[in-house]
Amino acid sequence: MAHGVHDHQTALPVAQATVPSLPPSSQENKWPVLDSLLCGAFSGAVGKTVIAPLDRTKIIFQVSSNSFSAKEAVRLIKCTYRMYGLLSLWRGNSATMVRVIPYAAVQFCSHEQYKTLLGSYYGFQGTALPPGPRLLAGSLAGATAVMLTYPLDMVRARMAVTAKEMYGNIMHVFKRISKEEGVKTLYKGFTPTILGIIPYAGITFFTYETLKKLHAEKTKRSQPYSYERVAFGACAGLIGQSASYPLDVVRRRMQTAAITGSSYGTILGTICEIVTREGVVRGLYKGLSMNWVKGPICVGLSFTTFDITHSFLHKLH
Repeated sequence: MAHGVHDHQTALPVAQATVPSLPPSSQENKWPVLDSLLCGAFSGAVGKTVIAPLDRTKIIFQVSSNSFSAKEAVRLIKCTYRMYGLLSLWRGNSATMVRVIPYAAVQFCSHEQYKTLLGSYYGFQGTALPPGPRLLAGSLAGATAVMLTYPLDMVRARMAVTAKEMYGNIMHVFKRISKEEGVKTLYKGFTPTILGIIPYAGITFFTYETLKKLHAEKTKRSQPYSYERVAFGACAGLIGQSASYPLDVVRRRMQTAAITGSSYGTILGTICEIVTREGVVRGLYKGLSMNWVKGPICVGLSFTTFDITHSFLHKLH
């Protein structure tokens, strides 16, 4: 009897020792990806909604041959408000949200995944990536998001430059373009978009991550304050958008060619026509000054919102 009890008592530590070797729950492994998707979607929606009136105004100037100036931009916003009401300044924002929410979710999530993969490949797991891989991670994230969500960008551009009577809602745009111009039209302007997003996303993420790294080294604080994040994001957006802006103009012209009656078929042809008719600065950089206002605001808010919400969800888990 005593011998049986002794055997039972000594068996307990063996059973307990096997518990830590159990594999981790698959549910836990999903949290980082789900967190990044959710936070990316929310941050993209916040940033784009705030600057939607300025974005719509910029697109209208981009697709027309009219000269851009701050005075003309303000006049257009005022006229739109007086004729169609306050909410008209956000026309096309529903299409923007349908595009931006999945776009931002994919971009931020894939950026986190690319950072992990590249960090593992180059031996920088858990630490800041060196400059080259840091730039590559941002470029790959932007390209991935564009490839998965491009038709929504085309729809958003059409809604921004047309009256409500022409396109009633997002589905109406899809149906009408597919029926009258062909499904292929939904991807018109894809090439300049992908060529533009590679330097834009790469430079933007690279600048933001670099500024955070330099800040941590100088201040000895692991995380910057919210207003510092906004400033870092604003700088990143300013530099990134300035570098890739001409291709943004080209893609908008190609996306709205059927509406404006133009014949923009290729990237080179579009660039040549714009430069011939409007000049290099007034044509390819039209609306850039407005981008210097709205871009930093949008990117700064998006990056800050992502970091804060991501940290918040991480603490909850």
